[in-house]
Amino acid sequence: MDYTFDKIISRRGTNSYKWDSAPDKETLPMWVADMDFQTAPPIINALQRRVAHGIFGYTHVPDAYFDAVINWFNRRHGWEINREWFIYTSGVVPAVSAVIKALAVPGDKVIIQTPVYNCFFSSIRNNGCEIVSNPLIYRDNTYYIDYEDLEEKAADKDTKLMLLCNPHNPAGRVWTKEELLRIGEICIRNGVTVVSDEIHCELVFPGHVYTPFASISETFLQHSVTCFSPSKAFNIAGLQIANIISADKEWLKRIDRAININETCDVNPFGVEATIAAYNESEEWLLQLLDYLKNNYDCMADFCRKNLPGLSITKLEGTYLVWMDCHSLNIPSDVLEQRLMDEAKLWLNSGTHYGAEGEGFMRWNIACPRQLLLDGLNRFRNFVQSLKS
Repeated sequence: MDYTFDKIISRRGTNSYKWDSAPDKETLPMWVADMDFQTAPPIINALQRRVAHGIFGYTHVPDAYFDAVINWFNRRHGWEINREWFIYTSGVVPAVSAVIKALAVPGDKVIIQTPVYNCFFSSIRNNGCEIVSNPLIYRDNTYYIDYEDLEEKAADKDTKLMLLCNPHNPAGRVWTKEELLRIGEICIRNGVTVVSDEIHCELVFPGHVYTPFASISETFLQHSVTCFSPSKAFNIAGLQIANIISADKEWLKRIDRAININETCDVNPFGVEATIAAYNESEEWLLQLLDYLKNNYDCMADFCRKNLPGLSITKLEGTYLVWMDCHSLNIPSDVLEQRLMDEAKLWLNSGTHYGAEGEGFMRWNIACPRQLLLDGLNRFRNFVQSLKS
């Protein structure tokens, strides 16, 4: 079946966080990470069947849910997940926060690789822990890992955890198995547990391969916790469901306790049904989505080459989040975000949301019909041209 992603569907007036948070109806939001495409028809059909039942009480998560997740990761990614390793919760951010609460104590240090997903910062701080940055190296429009710095930070006796973003938001990197091996070896050697946020794991483009960190070896499995969700790939973030995977029984008990302390232990019936339909029936939709997103990125790259000299975007290996180097504009990122909203009616994310290393960058969400992407790019070009005049 052929799916279309060009159709523009109005989201205004639907209580969309992305669209209805905009200051006016002229603003084009290309910031928060959800897609402007309808999700896969099998998911919609499953939700409609559930709605037709008409009763929405507390949810028991069935075996079919776990089977769908296990079969998907085994078939697509070669990772055999044991049913006993699961804890489900309402999202990857609550999952990461609960893992930190379970495996660290206030005052412990937690490594992150900046620029990185902004909620990592709050999850660490909210648990009373200290952020330790292992800044990524920006070179040739992509990012690399500073292993010497990572070794130094991991060797600190107070460093207990590393939050890994795999694939990485906002750098757009899909870490190779070799890169993950080096990260893991450093962390394991220094007694640092890797907490891997793999929410973007299905959004990987041709020529790149997502490797679940815990799948690399039994040792890596025993020294890590993985958090993932179908929410990004299938555009169901509002259905509030995610999984935590750990092979350590004692860690699972502690994480489960933290989930209950944070009161994020319950999920809703729609998230359960959507996950089953996503993993069992929606692979073809996902494959066509990836083609469309890759073409969107190629379109943006071509537009930038032709119309935005001096402004470059990172090579996108995965996710639908494009990182643009705006240093040549000589406008601080936070100021640029506001000016684009005020003058161009374009809402992007300031790079400083992702750490100090994000200064001079802006993050674009290109998961939208191409007509909207081109509209946003033209607004940005016109803004840049207005600076020159």
